[in-house]
Amino acid sequence: MNLIKDTENLNNRKGHAFSMVVVILLLAAVFWYGFSRLGYRFAWETIYNYRINFLKGYGTTLLLSLFALILSLFLGTLFGLGQSSRILPLRYLSRFYVELIRGTPLLVQILIFFYVIANAAGLNNRFVVGVLIMALFSGAYIAEIIRGGVESIAASQLESARSLGFTPAQTYIYVIFPQVITRILPSLAGQLASLIKDSSLLSVIAIKEFTMAAREMNANTFSTMEAYIPLAIGYLLLTLPISRLTRYLEKRFSYET
Repeated sequence: MNLIKDTENLNNRKGHAFSMVVVILLLAAVFWYGFSRLGYRFAWETIYNYRINFLKGYGTTLLLSLFALILSLFLGTLFGLGQSSRILPLRYLSRFYVELIRGTPLLVQILIFFYVIANAAGLNNRFVVGVLIMALFSGAYIAEIIRGGVESIAASQLESARSLGFTPAQTYIYVIFPQVITRILPSLAGQLASLIKDSSLLSVIAIKEFTMAAREMNANTFSTMEAYIPLAIGYLLLTLPISRLTRYLEKRFSYET
């Protein structure tokens, strides 16, 4: 049995497990060496005093990301298809929205949306404002991913669907979307993971999410490592399931084209 080289058509579980253990041990050795050279003395007992803040912040990040994910998928689909719409105002609105969001820093968008737009609209709930900001930000990138996926479908398939008497809606449902979903899943997963990580910037408008809990602990105790290492692990626990789910969906929706 070869523990290093993957063999086609053979379920080499021991080889995969061996390689995974080697990589984990290698990474652990790198971090151990780095921290040992730093000479840093951890004081993990300090994090226990802030456990409630961490848990509340983690829950807020989880809920905020979940609602923003759902809304950003809706916005991304709407403006992704809108960029090729025959309705010109919708087409230009979609293009302007995508270029505006992608061309400006998220931090600036957060400050302008919170202090200008939300304030003028009388929207005072910071959680709702945070969801809207992250959904608008991520929706622009998802719109480009969806547009690229739709345009990757060969024109001959659209003509075939038209010749079979499919309506535009039926063409999208039965011909375009099944293929687009498979093609855009890796990019979509990366964008959704970025959305979760980028939500940490919402701490600048005092939304008590996960990052703000770590910043508060660091400011009060000066335990930087003890505050930010759990933060990294927490975000990793949120993004890993997305990657696993994406791989499952890639296999589930893999069609021959």
